[in-house]
Amino acid sequence: MTGEDVVGLFADETRVRVFGAVALGATSTAEVVERTGLPAKEALLALRRLEEREAVAANADGLAVSYDSFRRLAREAAGPRPAQDHGTGDERVETVLRTFVRDGRLVKLPAQWNRKNLVLRHIAERTFEPGREYAENEVDEKLRAWCTGGRLDHVTLRRHLVDLHHLHRSDGIYRRPAEDAARIG
Repeated sequence: MTGEDVVGLFADETRVRVFGAVALGATSTAEVVERTGLPAKEALLALRRLEEREAVAANADGLAVSYDSFRRLAREAAGPRPAQDHGTGDERVETVLRTFVRDGRLVKLPAQWNRKNLVLRHIAERTFEPGREYAENEVDEKLRAWCTGGRLDHVTLRRHLVDLHHLHRSDGIYRRPAEDAARIG
């Protein structure tokens, strides 16, 4: 079954009603007929078509939605994701960053200390010039871009960067330490 097959399959109201009945727990053709209110012949034809296209399957417990088919379709539709390169040159670091940083956004912060430190260092390196001073509102604006659509807000991210010494704060002014850049580079 392809994505186009699914669209065609569900373009018919009868098949949608039959599929809905199965999805909501109908496990036999009699239950499908009862729940849909369709004539038995129509329901059976629709059910046969759904089974042929692997949207519904009969198993030991009766009829059921074939979620495996839909998962496979979703993976096929998504296609292969190109591996994002963060430019570190270290495959171990790249693996961690691919897990937690996608398309310039922080998906979530790792729980493991070493990984968390690595991700935060990456964000600091990509966001702030070493030695340059930044006002708090400028820091917040830059960090918001990393947090869009993620689980972490910019204030918490800023606090982590300061706590782990990737940013220094003094009198409301922030700067990335120059020694951090020399140590990493």
